[in-house]
Amino acid sequence: MLRGVAFAGRLFLFWTGFVLDGFILDEDRPDHEDRPYHTGLEAKLAARVTPTLEALGYELVRVAVIGRERPTVQIMADRADGARFGIEDCEALSRTLGAALDVEDPLPGAWTLEVSSPGIDRPLTRAKDWNRYAGHLARVEMAVAQEGRKRFAGVVLGADRETARLRLDDGSEIALPRAEIRRAKLVLTEALLAAEADPPLN
Repeated sequence: MLRGVAFAGRLFLFWTGFVLDGFILDEDRPDHEDRPYHTGLEAKLAARVTPTLEALGYELVRVAVIGRERPTVQIMADRADGARFGIEDCEALSRTLGAALDVEDPLPGAWTLEVSSPGIDRPLTRAKDWNRYAGHLARVEMAVAQEGRKRFAGVVLGADRETARLRLDDGSEIALPRAEIRRAKLVLTEALLAAEADPPLN
């Protein structure tokens, strides 16, 4: 059964039954190296779902596993063509990804799949996210302290494969190693809302 929910500019779909759909894997995408960093179980899940997403015309933004008793596997995705991510996208991905993960059965016991769009105050998980939203505010939490601290806030300056750059409140700039970023997220502002009202194509 599919159940869709929309709030805070983000679409969610929860899947509690699986239908097997066919898909073709494509490992030759030119942007295949600009993918989110994951570790542990989330890295395993990301490796499993990414080829399926890309074959269907989507891009992985984030995988997260929440909870222990009956964990929720959260998969956040974008459309590769830059179009808005709608409820029909949630439905298509929930069916196909649910089937793929059910076959592999990566989690013991019962679990729930949650597919969603990134929303307006989206996480910044890829270099392209940092570059697209240059000039907007973001908050970053590091897994390993940089210059004596783990939390940063400032203006997004962009990123490359290795580092993401912020301009801090005091005007200084810092380059953060992307592999050490625990989480990075845009701050919801009027400027961001205005930019997302007419988003550019990727």
